[in-house]
Amino acid sequence: MSLDFLLTTLIIVATPGTGALYTLAAALGGGRRSALIAAFGCTLGIIPHMLAAALGLAALVAAEPRLFELIRFAGIAYLVWMAIGLWRSGLATDTAAEPRREAWRIIRKAVLINLLNPKLSVFFLAFLPQFVQATDPSPLKTMAGLSLVFMAATFAVFALYGMAAATMRQGLVTRPHRMRLVNRILSGGFLLMAGKLALAQR
Repeated sequence: MSLDFLLTTLIIVATPGTGALYTLAAALGGGRRSALIAAFGCTLGIIPHMLAAALGLAALVAAEPRLFELIRFAGIAYLVWMAIGLWRSGLATDTAAEPRREAWRIIRKAVLINLLNPKLSVFFLAFLPQFVQATDPSPLKTMAGLSLVFMAATFAVFALYGMAAATMRQGLVTRPHRMRLVNRILSGGFLLMAGKLALAQR
């Protein structure tokens, strides 16, 4: 594993996207516990894309227009649904549910956010092989190792985002008008991500 891979990975995961945005929303709604759960869920959500890249399935998504478009439109619809939910809510997330059920709900949403983005499969198909030598005797093993490092970096960075947002939660919860404003800003962020995905090309 090279220094170039580590630096590139940190730049990629630190760049705000839908996963980071959802982690912020979860942190503001449920605090540090929700932030860590969301970061974990977002990390889980990239596993299918990495497996697809390692096994060559991502090439099928990139090459088959109908499959790519199906996943893309599902992703757009899901992001719009998330935006509408945040716009209407009083808090960034609903934490009234039983803790275990709430944790699974956060994880499910986080996984779907990444799973329904076909650009991730195409991205990993182009990204991971760059750091595998042509003479590598075990390229799949090397890609698996790189994937684990990428996942660890994703969780760490998203968790930091979430912890930072959670520190601001108390001041927002006691001021409903501020929380409403933050929700609408986050809602706009999800709509922006949906628009970006709508304009995405294979």
